[in-house]
Amino acid sequence: MLQLCNGRLSVCLLPSAGGAIARFDWLGQGRELPLMRPCDGSPEVSPGRYEPNRLACYPLLPWSNRIAHGGFFHGGRRVALTLNREDDPYPIHGSGWQRAWSVVRREADRALLTLDEVSADAYSYRADLEYRLEEDTLRVGLRVTNTGSFALPFGVGLHPFFPLHGGVRLRAPASWVWLNDGCDPLPVRRAPVPPEWDFSSDRELPAGGLNHAFDGWRGQATIEWPALALRLLVEAEVDGYVLYVPAGDDFFCLEPVDHPINAVHLPGGPVANGMTDLASGETLERAFAFRAEALDSRKEGRSHR
Repeated sequence: MLQLCNGRLSVCLLPSAGGAIARFDWLGQGRELPLMRPCDGSPEVSPGRYEPNRLACYPLLPWSNRIAHGGFFHGGRRVALTLNREDDPYPIHGSGWQRAWSVVRREADRALLTLDEVSADAYSYRADLEYRLEEDTLRVGLRVTNTGSFALPFGVGLHPFFPLHGGVRLRAPASWVWLNDGCDPLPVRRAPVPPEWDFSSDRELPAGGLNHAFDGWRGQATIEWPALALRLLVEAEVDGYVLYVPAGDDFFCLEPVDHPINAVHLPGGPVANGMTDLASGETLERAFAFRAEALDSRKEGRSHR
């Protein structure tokens, strides 16, 4: 485990486990408070095998969430994707979250990780993942370069798990939601966000569970934990997110991503749905930020930048 700390924030990283975050804590007001659901104990489930969903956050690349039909066609070429989880019928979250990353550089408050992935039939890429602490802000930079011999649609994002802390309020304004049939997570149609899922102002999470992709987002969200008098401001260079609220659990996921679930098969194709067509040698880069602050540290209603 690799720890970064600046006296205000502490981040524990697991480069060998998907380059993921194991803990992200705020040290303000003399208290250590989890800003992401902490990984209690080891994420390893057997020698050399770990469970990413026990972690606090992991990167999504070279695509996010699920893809149907075992792959897709692009540029006249069949791109075959193998199943990568025993408990899911679809390839999910790309490959970066299941790989060991290498530490290129480390300082007290920052670290740079890298990953080289090679595939003859699907995605070959080089990825760089930077974590940096700046006062009360964790900045995450994710960059991926197509090292394959043909163009492919790439997409990236992050998959953080946030604690409920006895109650949470979310603000994440979006215009559209990709609806599924309630049984399969793949979207079937795009619709305006209904009132019960309208997070244009602070509101509690739905109690009955939720698992949908939203778009028309401006890349800003606020998570508030009233019981802790604490908030987390989220900023991302993407215009969509997946909101996963499992019923009866102690966490939720707000996943900033640049494309919806199964984007390669949605009407218009991958690029029209947020992915980026990268020729060999081309690069896609996105930035994310998570800033903690006490609820009483600014006037209510003031927008963040």
